[in-house]
Amino acid sequence: MNVITAPVPSPGVRRSRADGEGSLQVHLDQSVKIGNAKVFAVYGKGGIGKSTTSSNLSVAFSKLGKKVLQIGCDPKHDSTFTLTKRLVPTVIDVLETVDFHPEEVRTEDFVYTGYNGVLCIEAGGPPAGTGCGGYVVGQTVKLLKEHHLLEDADVVIFDVLGDVVCGGFAAPLQHADRALIVTANDFDSIFAMNRIVAAILAKSKNYAVRIGGVIANRSAATDQIDRFNERVGLKTMAHLPDLDVIRRSRLKKSTLFEMDESPEVLAVQREYLRLAASLWAGTDPLIVEPLRDRDIFDLLGFD
Repeated sequence: MNVITAPVPSPGVRRSRADGEGSLQVHLDQSVKIGNAKVFAVYGKGGIGKSTTSSNLSVAFSKLGKKVLQIGCDPKHDSTFTLTKRLVPTVIDVLETVDFHPEEVRTEDFVYTGYNGVLCIEAGGPPAGTGCGGYVVGQTVKLLKEHHLLEDADVVIFDVLGDVVCGGFAAPLQHADRALIVTANDFDSIFAMNRIVAAILAKSKNYAVRIGGVIANRSAATDQIDRFNERVGLKTMAHLPDLDVIRRSRLKKSTLFEMDESPEVLAVQREYLRLAASLWAGTDPLIVEPLRDRDIFDLLGFD
């Protein structure tokens, strides 16, 4: 992956701006394209439940008979925690042990089999204030290709850090077919979603990624989400209510597909299976126009 900075025009000169112009950007090395798998990047506000959503969606795909890779892209490396029942070493951890000589890395050093056969990888991240998250994602995909782990994959899910949408942590968008946004029915989550929409649109100028839709999470109602979606052109693909069993599944290091069956657990399982089937069948890209910050305040009732 290459890091470049765009030239700055002379004072008084106005012209159109390319994707990422004026900022530090990480660009995709064409040799590390993923291939034939369907690739989804899951974004959303920090703490909104992206890892829980990603892990249960991975299991749902596996229940449909698909070979699934889940790649956690967060320095705290807990994306696959409920799948593997532990915090697994990250790609960066492993590379550090071999002085960053990737040819010395074995598959079993960084790939772990989770519940129902889901393959789990934690990319990790650079130390705080140093390095680039985009480099980490690029090295992870490169290792997966070198070890031929992407050739048979049907689905790849990137679970991406918080609402950080800089050039580095937008890197999974360069690999993805569809970006999914997890949100709750509150202002802060929707504000973050609006910024993520803008980042996805910026990347879509140069890459194949398109917005797939919204996953409403931890919300009894969806009125605020619905209002925002209608205004900008988004669509809710799944609704997961704020259930205590979801919180308890995390504490038990389990996906929802491993919890004792109750009517509410079965309902959530069905929703994940329905979402996975819908994504596998293919979704039309959404034509979306993000709002200005002030307009979000006005739309959602703030004075």
